[in-house]
Amino acid sequence: MKNNLKNNFEYSLSAGSKTLSALLVSAGILMAPAVLGLQPAIAAAPVTGAVTGLPDFADLVDRVGPAVVNIRTTELVKQGGRGDIGEDEMAEFMRRFFGGAMPVPPQGQGRKNAPRRNPVPEEPVPRGVGSGFILSADGYVMTNAHVVDGADEVFVTLTDKREFKAKVLGADARTDVAVLKIDGANLPFLQMGDSDKIRVGQWVIAIGSPFNLENTVTAGIISAKQRDTGDYLALIQSDVAVNPGNSGGPLINMRGEVIGINSQIATLSGAYNGISFAVPIDEAIRVSEQLKKNGKVTRGRIGVQISEVNKEVAESLGLKNAEGAGVAMVEPGGPADKAGVKPGDIILKFNGTTITRSSDLPRIVGGTAIGSKATITVWRKGQQLDLPVNVVEMDADKAGKGAGKGKDGKGGKAEPEQPKSNALGLIVTDLSADKRKELGVDGGVMVDDVDGVAEAAGLDEGDILLQLNNTAIKDVKQFNAMVAKLDPKKRSVLLVRRGDQTQFISLRPSAPAK
Repeated sequence: MKNNLKNNFEYSLSAGSKTLSALLVSAGILMAPAVLGLQPAIAAAPVTGAVTGLPDFADLVDRVGPAVVNIRTTELVKQGGRGDIGEDEMAEFMRRFFGGAMPVPPQGQGRKNAPRRNPVPEEPVPRGVGSGFILSADGYVMTNAHVVDGADEVFVTLTDKREFKAKVLGADARTDVAVLKIDGANLPFLQMGDSDKIRVGQWVIAIGSPFNLENTVTAGIISAKQRDTGDYLALIQSDVAVNPGNSGGPLINMRGEVIGINSQIATLSGAYNGISFAVPIDEAIRVSEQLKKNGKVTRGRIGVQISEVNKEVAESLGLKNAEGAGVAMVEPGGPADKAGVKPGDIILKFNGTTITRSSDLPRIVGGTAIGSKATITVWRKGQQLDLPVNVVEMDADKAGKGAGKGKDGKGGKAEPEQPKSNALGLIVTDLSADKRKELGVDGGVMVDDVDGVAEAAGLDEGDILLQLNNTAIKDVKQFNAMVAKLDPKKRSVLLVRRGDQTQFISLRPSAPAK
């Protein structure tokens, strides 16, 4: 049941790319009275026996709005592209919003592992937009980690239209929190609330730029606390309308305090369906302090893999309640193994703190000082046992990359010499007489391989090139001679035939290697 619920959670409310800008856009957020120091905070109305009217958020929005920012990012990409979203980006978008990958045509098979023969010039292009809010008057800004993930440049825009280039001090994917720094002084900032003290049913608001509609205010109530989505953190659930572009913006209570960072939605359509989730601000602040100081988050670990304890398991083992974390595996030689923890144990407490649900354990252990000693209370064969354990540092995620072998034959066979591509990144062959007749053309060449600017522009193996700028292409020799004379400072256009369709593709030749 948990896994099914997890699969329905869709992430990344920030805009994915320039092409998707009509769908996904930046978000902003509100600011608190005490935060800005303009006037006293709004006091929450006492609960009475009957509701006499709905709250008015206007004054609150006026006070907190200036501390909410829009965040736009750019990415350095190979020049010569046509502005289309890449297959990887589209697949990620489909995964986050629709739970699956979009099928792509089987073009360029086998090219991903081919060596690139020409360097590709890079140009900054819009990548996405999201939201954030100012933490302090000297320019610290908080947002979601996924808003700035993969960005080469980040820009922060205030409601008064001032724009700053931001430095990403650090981002933590596990909690989806990032901290930026902009060069500003006397900036409006938000006041942090206490997410542990929130109550289900309380009014909350969000301000953002859903679908690029800047400074949009939405309101609702807290629907649930400690909602376990299967991620590292239990999240705040609300019915505040949150859409693509709201990522990184704050969830604000009636006192104008930030109690969460809008981060996720549950949806089958890609847009708001009545359920949104926010990272609790208490955890976000703890993470932000480490990011500001060290640029990363250090967490503890004990070396176990855990599972949920359901009612049936609890009853079978003689537990009063379906609580704790089941030990599915113990890392050989790890801290838990040395402490005597065994597969099948139920971890009930860690350093005296009750483990209500399995997801509590990694958060509690992660927040424990590295090198410290803790006590694990486990349930084993109808008895409770207290086991001492040492907390060690969680290893940083490492992407394993195999070392490539050169052409000197060491560690493998020497590869045959590859044909050299031209300044457009193309290797072409002449069309046979039969092929020209089949296509109904007098000349042209066929693309045999692509790299560099041609690959970035979307050209593919099997494409037929008919014209370069204003000159018809006759054969390989003439085409390569024309390419060699192209000015790398100017764009050129190729008339390309693919299947039954013909189109012009613009690209700039690579400068000759020095």
